[in-house]
This record gives sequence, structure tokens and C-alpha cells, in this order.
Amino acid sequence: MDYEKIVDGIKGLFDSYELFFMKERTRRYESRDLDIYNVELREEEGVALRGIKENRMVFSYSYDRGEKALESLLDNSRQLLSFLDEDMDYGFPEPASSYPVLDTYDREGIGLSDSIKKDMVIKLEDIMKSFDRRIVAVRGCELQEAEIEVMIINSRGVSVEARKTTYVITGMGIAKDEDEVSWYDWRWSNFLRDMDLKGFGNEVAEKAVSFLGGTQIETGIYNGIIKPQAASDIMSILSGSFLAENLYKGKTWLKDKIGKRCLSQCLNITDSGTMGIEAFPFDAEGFPTQVNNVIIDGVFETFLYDTYYGRKYRKPSTGNSIRSGLKDPPRCGARGIYIEKGLMDITKDLLDTGIVIEELIGTHTANPITGEFSVGAIGYLYKNRAMSPFKEVIFSGNIFELLNNVTAVGNDLRFYGNCGSPSLFIEGMKISGR
Repeated sequence: MDYEKIVDGIKGLFDSYELFFMKERTRRYESRDLDIYNVELREEEGVALRGIKENRMVFSYSYDRGEKALESLLDNSRQLLSFLDEDMDYGFPEPASSYPVLDTYDREGIGLSDSIKKDMVIKLEDIMKSFDRRIVAVRGCELQEAEIEVMIINSRGVSVEARKTTYVITGMGIAKDEDEVSWYDWRWSNFLRDMDLKGFGNEVAEKAVSFLGGTQIETGIYNGIIKPQAASDIMSILSGSFLAENLYKGKTWLKDKIGKRCLSQCLNITDSGTMGIEAFPFDAEGFPTQVNNVIIDGVFETFLYDTYYGRKYRKPSTGNSIRSGLKDPPRCGARGIYIEKGLMDITKDLLDTGIVIEELIGTHTANPITGEFSVGAIGYLYKNRAMSPFKEVIFSGNIFELLNNVTAVGNDLRFYGNCGSPSLFIEGMKISGR
């Protein structure tokens, strides 16, 4: 894309502006019945504009190139600008003296042939099918590759660019004996060589087999462990509470709680743009990636700000501007938010009698403002270290109270997307079963 021509065409038309250029190439390989079932290739390149004129901000985007892109951006902007509200806090960040250096681009992986990647996904399916005779089918067995290049230029002098790769493997094992159950999971890395096909495939198949014969457990209040996948779902609900946008809109329980203990003293929560699947050296408006200690020993330390809400509260940005893609303007959001890991294997060291929750179903129904939730759960019941699977139960309560009852944190931190958590030992979990 002709960056300079678009920049030159924008200059002087706005009081200030920002241009976001993105190029994305994706490949997806799917295996079924030990053969390649589907291959998808996609490539997109485009530019998005945010322009400020007389305290009004306009957003426009285009997948055209050169003169056509410039014309499209400006035509859309002219049509929209007069209908927009004025806001003195619109603005863009200044250039920074330095940006973190992240190793997130896999030149070797990108260079490997399609045939090698197809063989990998077939091998993954074979590993899962061969694990146990009770694995009767494997579905959703995929390798996904994404290569992303981003450049951000603004009128205040920001000019930054970076690229990254992301690889994802997915799979669902279906096990059958007297009943039929399934288990789906996924892993990601910035480097293809880090994908442990055997470890992942065996883990998915083993989990599927382990849930055979599951029943409802008795209604009651249990102590036990929430494993990383389920705990990361809880983090995705909690993360919105830390955003300055939700503070401004009255949608967070953390208002007026900075410096106060809000969660268990066992918990340290960090938001870092260097962690998780969205790791990048700068945020969605070109501000350097930061590491923000949000909760320290249960005490709430800070909200997370982008440039706009930082100006609203006279605070510096914490590097928390995110984009869903080229078509959406940036917004305030968590980058890579996670509970910091502990020192022990809490399943091995602490659990004698209680429950282990592996997966939560329906977390999108939880109320992120009040923290109330009522979701499905599957996992294991332990009695004197003897384990049996359970299913079809309801796990309910309040997320903030739940995280106040954490008494130990495991050493098995894992990220699911941009949210991560180790296993958590929690007292007083409310389960509705039989």
C-alpha cells in the first residue's frame, strides 16, 4: 500500500489525524478421517482513518489502495463529520522514546510448505484417535496460521510498525462407552515449532475418556479447584471491571476502591501487552505496550486507560487501546490480563476431597457489573483422592466473592486468548446437582 501518498493526502484536512494500516494473511488446515478435509486461505489489506476537526472525531476505513483508498476515506469522513458530537478529550498519543522489543514473528514457520502443515494436522488427528479405543471420532482438528503487519502514523509524530505470527491448534475428541462424551480444547503460540502435537492430542483424548460415566453430584457447597480454562473464562468476565471506560459509564464495582483490598490476598492480577495471544509492542493507537499491576496481594491498584479515557481522568494512557479489526475504531480494553502463577501444583498437593471444575458453560450470561453468575460446569469429584467425573450441574454465585475465597494459586498458568490464569483453590463453591 502507498503509505506516503495517503499520508500526504490527509495532511491539512484535519486538526489532527491517525492512520492505521493493517495487512493480514491467514491459513486454516482441517483434517478429518486422516485426510485433509478443508484448506482456507485469506489475505486482507486496508487502512483506517481517525480524524479530528473542531473537536469532532470521525472514523473511516477502506480496503482500496492508493488514490482509491484516499478518496474512500475522505468521502466517508465528509459525509459523517457534521453529524458527530464535539468532545474536548479526543486526541492521539505523542511519540514515545522507546518501545518494547517482542519476539513474536516466526519467519521459519511462515516459510514451511503447505504439505508440512497439512501433515501436522493429520498427525494431530491420528494421535487423538490412537490414544484409546473408546475415542470413536475426532472433529474440529485444525491448524490455523495468521501473519499480521501493522503500521500506525499520526499527526503528532507517532510512526510505528511491527509484525507477528500466531499459530492455533484445535481438536475435539469424542469418546463412547455406555454413554458418549466429548472434550474440545485449543492451544496457541507465536511459533509453529512450539506446538506440542503429541502432548495436546493426548491431553484432549484423555480428557474425553475421563468424562465417560459422568453423573450429577449432590447439591452442596464444595471446596476445590477451578482449572486454567475455566478460570480464564472467569477472568474474561472480570477484566471489564478494570477499564476506565466502564468507570466513566458507571459499569464497574471498583469505583472508589483504589488502594483497598477487593480480592483474596493470594491474588496478583497483571495486564500486559507483552502476554497473551494479542501481544504486540504497541497498542491500537501506537502507545507503547505497558505492564500494569492491577491487583497486588488482593489490593486494587489502578484502572486501565487508553488515550481518550486517560484525558477524561487526567491520567496517562496505560497502553490499553485495542481493535477488533480494521473495520472497528479502537476502544479501551484489556490487552493480556492474567492471574500471576503460584509455586505449587495445587491439584497434587492440596486436593484430597472436593471438586475440580474443568469447564464452565454459558459464562456469557454472567453479569460483569454485579458479578452474579449461574453457569453449567463439568469436572471431577474427589473423595479421599479417588476421582469420578460429574456433569449437568449448575455453578452459581458472585465472581467477586468467589475470588475473595481463593486460598491457593497453582503454578500452571495458561492463556486462553488474551486472558490467562493458573488453577485456583477456592472455598465455598455453590453447586446445584441432584
